[in-house]
Order: sequence, then C-alpha cells, then structure tokens
Amino acid sequence: MRVPRSARVDATRQRLRQHRLATVCEEAACPNAGECWSQGHATLMILGAVCTRACAFCKVATGRPAAPDVDEPARVAEAVADLRLRHVVITSVDRDDLPDGGAAHFARCIEAIRRRAPGVSVEVLTPDFRRKPGALERVAAARPDVYNHNVETVPRLYRAIRPGADYAHSLELLARAKQHAPRAFTKSGLMLGLGESREEVLAVMDDLRGAGVDFLTVGQYLQPTPRHAPVARYATPAEFDAFAAAARERGFLLVSSSPLTRSSYHADADFERLRRTRPERRAAGAGRA
Repeated sequence: MRVPRSARVDATRQRLRQHRLATVCEEAACPNAGECWSQGHATLMILGAVCTRACAFCKVATGRPAAPDVDEPARVAEAVADLRLRHVVITSVDRDDLPDGGAAHFARCIEAIRRRAPGVSVEVLTPDFRRKPGALERVAAARPDVYNHNVETVPRLYRAIRPGADYAHSLELLARAKQHAPRAFTKSGLMLGLGESREEVLAVMDDLRGAGVDFLTVGQYLQPTPRHAPVARYATPAEFDAFAAAARERGFLLVSSSPLTRSSYHADADFERLRRTRPERRAAGAGRA
C-alpha cells in the first residue's frame, strides 16, 4: 500500500489534532488510513488510547487508562461537523475498569452528534461490555444507526487471539442489540489468516445470521508488530470472493470481503447505498436528513 501524501491528508490530521481526538486509523495501524484521510474520513476512538485488554492481533496500547474526558463527546460532535461527515464510525478501547465499560460515554457522543450535526448517521463499534449489566441498553437507547461489534475470529482461536473475550457472549450481545435497537442495522466482522478453517468461517457466518446480524465484514489479518500473533496464511482474492458469495447466500444485507476490508472501510458509502434501497430502515436516530 502506498501512503498518500496530500494536502487533504494533512488537513484531516490537523483537524483531528485540533479537536484532540484519537483514531483507530492511527492507533491500530490501519492500512487504509491514508486513503480514508485523503477523503476527509476518520474512525474516531473514544475513551482514550489505552486498552485494558491485550488481544494478540491488536496494536492498540495496553495498560491502565486515564479517567474518561467529560468534554470528549462535545469535541467528537464538533469534529464530525468540521469534517462534514455524512456517516461517522465511533469505536473505543476496552474499558473493563469502568462500571459500565464506557457505555454512557458512547451514548453521550451519539447524543452530542445528534444535536450538533442532526443529518449525520452514526455507527458505533463497541467493546463486548462483558460483565457490565445495562451497558448495551444504554448505548441502544441513544439510537445509533448501526450497532457493530466484531467477533474477530472463530471460537476455537479465542483463547490465543482474543483473551478476556467470550464468543458466546459476543453473539448474545449482537442479538440483544437487535432486540433493543430494532431500527438499527447490526454488524460484525472477522479476520482471516489466524489459522481458521473454511468450515469454521462458514459456521461463524451461520451464528451471526442466527443472531440477526445484517452486515458482515471479512478482511485479512496483518501482523502489526513482531510481538503480535503471526500470520498463519494469506487468503487469496478468490477465497474472499467465495466467502462474500457464501455470506450473501446466508442473507446478509451488506457484505464486504477483501484483503483490505476493515470494519469502517467505506462504511459511509455502504450505509448510504443501503439506506437508499431500504427506505423503511433509513432512520434509527432522530432528525434524519
């Protein structure tokens, strides 16, 4: 991947610095960051840049996070307006140290965006809120347009790749998101190249559809540093195409499956296309344009 060097990339970076916001684009070393920033898009990462977990695939720093910044929701809303986004993706680190896992902070960010930029659709990519009763309900009550939670990999690999998480709990979270936010689309994703089999990937697709998940992303795992889990293999473009076809056969409304697919890659265009084709589902939040 070539990293684009342009005035637009620099302008996006400067605006994010001005609003004192972190992005998963930088913290997780996303390979698509240059392309997205050249279009003025960025995935905002709230609740700090230090995670309480240490997943074997993720470059985000692990440690003891600072207290949530009470002014961050207002800055998020200002950045969304400043960047003139039509669709914003908000994610966070895991905050197992907080009683609600950061759910109220997510909700305040959504609410601030609704006030400052009422025509913008909001997609949240949340942690699993494990052992945080009421957390999912708090986020759902703020009416995001898309509720995303990634299962990341197949259940057999959880202990090695996603310690601290539980596959069954993640499926339950997605099913409950559909229950508590019925007008929102639900979304999940997984990575290839960690040692999973084709049959295991197809089984995850079946599980996600069983939980009512609408959107699916499938991308290639890339080892961010030598300390992280190694790449077991690189899936071919034909394999990604085959998984995309299998996902559509299973009824996913939207599928993105390619080596560079990530949760928020082209999320704005994908959501807009689906909103045009399914007007009955076009507004989870208030004040839709």
